[in-house]
Amino acid sequence: MDNRHIRFSDRPEEVDLKQLQALLKIGAFWAKERTLQGLAIAIENSKPVVTVWDSDRLIGHARATSDGIYRATIWDVVIDPDYRGTGLGRKLVQTVLAHPHVCNVERVYLMTTHQQKFYEHIGFEQNSSSTLVLCKGEFDGDRKITTSELAPSNII
Repeated sequence: MDNRHIRFSDRPEEVDLKQLQALLKIGAFWAKERTLQGLAIAIENSKPVVTVWDSDRLIGHARATSDGIYRATIWDVVIDPDYRGTGLGRKLVQTVLAHPHVCNVERVYLMTTHQQKFYEHIGFEQNSSSTLVLCKGEFDGDRKITTSELAPSNII
């Protein structure tokens, strides 16, 4: 496939949320139910947000969250199924990794379920020592901490 007409963007304001939602529905089993409102919040709180375009058609997306120095996490890497196997996924991840908000971070995490080999070819390694998850609504502790308890006067 000739990719010379493909354009990458790191401008979150260019993200077409309806196209992103449609892309996630066809290309990301984990994100099929995401709402436009939820996607808007995720985009707003991510840096960088990288998209891939074929003319005015959104064909790829990835985003990261980062403190800019110690840790970053890459999320929602997806390429339209019609464009997979052309090197765009690798370039998409490399573009996120090269972004100034990620490139100097000590450790970059990536959340994936089935594509470990793909990411290992880019340089990621299996890491079973640091994965814990707390799913909202599934906390079984004695009690949940309320927002008011996190007020500065309550923190020692």
